[in-house]
Amino acid sequence: MVGGDRDYPPYEFLDRDGKPAGFNVELTRAIAEVTGMRVEIRLGAWSEMRAALAAGRIDALQGMSWSEQRAAEVDFSPPHLVVNHAIFARKGTPAVASLEALRGHAVAVHRDGIMDDQLTTLGMGDRLLRTDTPADALRLLASGKGEYAVVAALPGTFIIRELKLTNLDPVAHSVASQRYGYAVRKGDAALRSRFDEGLAILKQTGRYEALRQRWLGVLEPQPVSWGKFFQYGAVVFVPLLLVLGGTVLWSRQLQREVAERTASLAAAVEELRLNQAQLVQADKMAALGVLVSGVAHEINNPNGFILLNMPALKDVYLDALEALDRDRPDGAPPRLGGLPFATAREEVPRMLDEMLDGARRIRRIVEDLKDFARREDAPARAPLDLDEVVRAAVRLVENPIRKATTRFELALDGALPPVVGSAQRIEQVIVNLVLNACQALPSPDRAVRVSTRADGARGVVICEVRDEGVGIPPEHLPRLTDPFFTTKRDSGGTGLGLSVSSGIVKEHGGTLEFRSAPGAGTTATVTLPAAPDAGPQGIP
Repeated sequence: MVGGDRDYPPYEFLDRDGKPAGFNVELTRAIAEVTGMRVEIRLGAWSEMRAALAAGRIDALQGMSWSEQRAAEVDFSPPHLVVNHAIFARKGTPAVASLEALRGHAVAVHRDGIMDDQLTTLGMGDRLLRTDTPADALRLLASGKGEYAVVAALPGTFIIRELKLTNLDPVAHSVASQRYGYAVRKGDAALRSRFDEGLAILKQTGRYEALRQRWLGVLEPQPVSWGKFFQYGAVVFVPLLLVLGGTVLWSRQLQREVAERTASLAAAVEELRLNQAQLVQADKMAALGVLVSGVAHEINNPNGFILLNMPALKDVYLDALEALDRDRPDGAPPRLGGLPFATAREEVPRMLDEMLDGARRIRRIVEDLKDFARREDAPARAPLDLDEVVRAAVRLVENPIRKATTRFELALDGALPPVVGSAQRIEQVIVNLVLNACQALPSPDRAVRVSTRADGARGVVICEVRDEGVGIPPEHLPRLTDPFFTTKRDSGGTGLGLSVSSGIVKEHGGTLEFRSAPGAGTTATVTLPAAPDAGPQGIP
């Protein structure tokens, strides 16, 4: 004796003649056929069928959703379906996304069904509207009672279509998925194994899939046959393909035009962005120049007093030391500023020298700032020999070069075409580059090479300062000529030398470029235009 729900289409239900029908019914009969069982199928209210199984009036339920609570009461066969449950509501009712969201709402459910169990476990039992069948739950909702109904998705869709409940819609799909299979009384392993065996045979022979397609596939999308496809294609697709072909040709032409215009617009936008950035930078530099000029003047005045007075103060101190050495009647050495006389004799001159060096350093920084801020509307220009300028610059920094390296090389071209510009300003650039090269060397055995050459094809003369120093990280290369950018701030760098040098080279119509790699040294290249009337041998 196998029981089931009388109104759970398309799984199991009583047809118009009052006879059992549906997927579960035909599956049970097919299992009975292949296993040699004789079965009688009895359908009724679901809660009554559950009670009948517990009381022994029937031997099995042909479709029951699995839960831990139910598994403690009955034994389940392996599931032959997964039943998805959905939330239904009247049109216009606010949508909800989960079972938990139903808390506080009036919800219609199938009495003793899996959703009744689950919502009761969630503490919503007092708000449930329980009905004998899923169809009754949907009818109740359609009549205006309750706010939502939770029903298996496939039966719910089937019932709404058959009963024409047009004011209902699913508002949440697959809020719960349950394994669905045969259930027998606890401990009836023999009967459960018969159902397991029969179900396995039906799946292997293909009869299970045929039954599933017949009853459950009616609400699933059906594949279109090739015959139908070609029939529809002759009427619809051929004209559509002709239209699409013309559209594609026109679209490609349009895409080419759009691509060309887009590229042109992108270039214009990039140029506008660069111009705007240059204007902003120029405005910043103008304001900075005014500030620097004022600050430099204010610093130079007191610093000038220090530079002027410090040598005289040192001379006075040294003279005083001689007097103190002579006039010591008691023979005891005097103390100066709390220091023993011997210590003061050694330390105070050194302190005065350090103060003088500091004041000179302040003067150099201020001069760099003034050079950075200075605007020369019409700087003095004259033809000059770059070799002579480089030679003079190297003479100025002979001492730092000797301290930094034992391998300094000067390779001058000797026949360069002249350059029009300020010799003093170009000399300042070369001095800055050579000093930077010396400071980049980790040891005196590393080399620095300064060279000049001409490039007749480009009409330029070139000076290169190359070192075998520590190199420059790639991320720092684009910022080398930015004002106040320096990696040597701890050792007194101000970040103005290369910025000033770059500005001087640009004033002369040239370029200042750097090539470097960490650990592989750095090459600074100054490129200046040759005088326009220079001959092939460099003679104007």
